[in-house]
Amino acid sequence: MKQLFLVISIIVIANSFGYSQDQNILKQNNSKGGFYLYWGWNYGWFSNSDITFQGDNYDFTLDKVVANDRQSTFDVNTYFNPANITIPQYNFRIGYFISDHYNVSFGIDHMKYVMQADQVVKISGHIDSTGTVYDGNYNNDDITLSEDLLKFEHTDGLNYINVEFRRFDEIINLNKVRINLTEGLGIGALYPKTNTTLMNNERYDEFHLAGYGINAVVGVNITFYKYFFIQSEFKGGFINMPDIRTTMNKSDKASQHFFFTQLNIVFGATLNFTNSKSKANKN
Repeated sequence: MKQLFLVISIIVIANSFGYSQDQNILKQNNSKGGFYLYWGWNYGWFSNSDITFQGDNYDFTLDKVVANDRQSTFDVNTYFNPANITIPQYNFRIGYFISDHYNVSFGIDHMKYVMQADQVVKISGHIDSTGTVYDGNYNNDDITLSEDLLKFEHTDGLNYINVEFRRFDEIINLNKVRINLTEGLGIGALYPKTNTTLMNNERYDEFHLAGYGINAVVGVNITFYKYFFIQSEFKGGFINMPDIRTTMNKSDKASQHFFFTQLNIVFGATLNFTNSKSKANKN
């Protein structure tokens, strides 16, 4: 329920923020026609999720499965070497200002979702003729998710490819430093690389279009010398993946849905060709 409350809260904020603020405080930031680009990293949290597994010999559901993100240990080579920067949980986005206060953007949120090993959950359904100790019928029974039963991770990763519509407002202008607020809504597709071992099946670890997501975001942006910025974001939403590949057999699949939240820190730059041309013409 915590995650649901957070998601609802930021959706309400994102919808109302641009309309409820005192327009005497918000400054015109002359952003129309400008582009921005950013890169950064995220911490993620996921609500518990019911996961259904279906195949030729089984059809069962695990209730309220717990999962966590997986942070990469910080070191300069992992986080800043161009050859390795896609290893940590990252956020990439490029956007265009269609007006002084509104922009549209395309981005990738690379999260990592790792099922907690050896947790005890409820299972319902049936497993038949797999040649394992798990063959049988289940009706809300307890089961331990040991590695010989299931390993389930979206670790390369839980890739949320999305478009967003955001509002952007300058609230403080200190000449060389400007503080801004941003908020918006987004929608996109989930393209995870799922690392799965299910009973005695061969490990599966491939990219696959699995479903969709929706999100809301609020953030604080600090811009230096008009062009460079650091931004902190709080983002949350809903993910539904009805078609997750689990084995080499295309008839085997899993489905799940859950809420997610992110705390992001990103670094970027802005460039406005329109303003540059206008200044040149004035000169």
